[in-house]
Amino acid sequence: MKKILITAIVCSGLMVFSSCNNFLDENPKSSLTLQDYYKTAAQATANVNYLYRNGAPSQYSNAGSAYVGPFATLPGMLSGYFSNDYEGQELACKYSRLLTRQANTMTISEKVDGVWDDCYNAINVANGAIQNIPNISMDATTKATLMAEAKFFRAFNYFYLVKVFGPIPLTQTPYTSANQDMQLSRSAVADVYALIEADLKTAVDALPAKSFANNSHRITKYAAAMLLTSVYMQEGKYSDATTYAKIVVGSGVHGLTQNTNTTDQSAYNKLRSTDDLDEVIYAQEFDNSINSGGWWATYAFDASATSIFGTYSIFQRVYGPSNRYLNIYTSDDLRVQNEQFFHWNYTNPNTGKTWTAPKNQDGSYQYAGCWYYYDADALLSTGKASKDWNFFRYAEALLDAAECIAQTSGVTAEAAGYLAQVQARANTTGKSVADITTELQSLQKEDFIEACWTERLREFPLEFKMWDDCLRTGKFPIISETVKGSVTYVDLVGATNAAGATIKSSDLLWPVSLNEMQRNKKLTQNDGYASKE
Repeated sequence: MKKILITAIVCSGLMVFSSCNNFLDENPKSSLTLQDYYKTAAQATANVNYLYRNGAPSQYSNAGSAYVGPFATLPGMLSGYFSNDYEGQELACKYSRLLTRQANTMTISEKVDGVWDDCYNAINVANGAIQNIPNISMDATTKATLMAEAKFFRAFNYFYLVKVFGPIPLTQTPYTSANQDMQLSRSAVADVYALIEADLKTAVDALPAKSFANNSHRITKYAAAMLLTSVYMQEGKYSDATTYAKIVVGSGVHGLTQNTNTTDQSAYNKLRSTDDLDEVIYAQEFDNSINSGGWWATYAFDASATSIFGTYSIFQRVYGPSNRYLNIYTSDDLRVQNEQFFHWNYTNPNTGKTWTAPKNQDGSYQYAGCWYYYDADALLSTGKASKDWNFFRYAEALLDAAECIAQTSGVTAEAAGYLAQVQARANTTGKSVADITTELQSLQKEDFIEACWTERLREFPLEFKMWDDCLRTGKFPIISETVKGSVTYVDLVGATNAAGATIKSSDLLWPVSLNEMQRNKKLTQNDGYASKE
């Protein structure tokens, strides 16, 4: 863990970040030594600010490459329903989709090395904050809030690591010297989850009961409750998850974005284009002058779009859904209509040039572009993506609550009502929430739970939720190739993914970084992967 230590010491001790009310500015101010660093409230805030844009959040939101998306795109490719158009170069995408990672550990290790390092860097920074902030003379409320934010991010990073790698080294002590013992064995998954739960319970109790937008874009009680809901669901603790999901649902500050129309002002287009909606519980903040969104806007098209725009030189569908995946939608679902989540043609309003997805000989489209990633300002004007990346939305809180209630209490009117709200927003036949609620209450428990799973596939196709759901449920969605809206669920291990590969037990985890195993001799490799280069 030597490399992790050195990087984390720099992050913890040598960089100070200032913050403003509307954006977490990253602005190096000094080069204090560790001995002098934790002295003021400004320094404490600086350390916590680092956590907002590093570690686990960046695994979802970092569009730093034109050819491959953030690491969170790769687990979705294990399903075979998604692919990277440039996988001939980005081999980790190909090996993930074809489930051949085990025979290509070295290539995959290059990807997971960054995940391991980034998350442990953030954990070390969080550990430093948690250990030292109590000793700083500062406002008590500010102190408690910063401590809670640090615990939120420590939990977020450990949660991401345990989902990716399984048993992982667990430490609550910050590394501040290269002389410290960094040889740590992998801890039991249950021990990792115990710390995650404890940290998030503290965060829920201490953080402000506000929306993310009205809390200067800082972590809130509801963001912590949302993450804790996800943690409990991943553990199969549905009763505990219900408690925290209902905290979010009953917040009074969050709600579903509504359709003004079913075209450019649909809820889905608002979510794509507009920041600070009440639906957003937690987001990664981007700005085209301080911290832009990188290549996100270019992921909306394939390579042929290069001639349509003058703002970017490269376009790639780095996380493109297959046509079979799109069969998860019925024909009357708004989300699958053109320019909602997906699109098949686009005309640049500035030049009149048109992009069209390629077609088969029978005239059908080979695939869809990802409209959810489209950023008009970036593509048509600035060349810098500025739309925030949404980690948690109120729609997910409703679906979580619906499923968790059903898991523990059966199909109640409350559970049906939560699921109905999400379905009604996407319905184009005029059915009301009440109509759909009544229909859902007639379902058997298992059918209702599977309806919740299916709705997650429809609501979050491009937000990297699917593989986590496969892991927690132990089920894989078999989407019909011929019947729109039809999906069945089979056991995950042994299922055939959409690329025709059989899912193995070793596919459920990623390999531990080979570089990390060389640094830390106490680490062991996950089953199926190589232990040496």
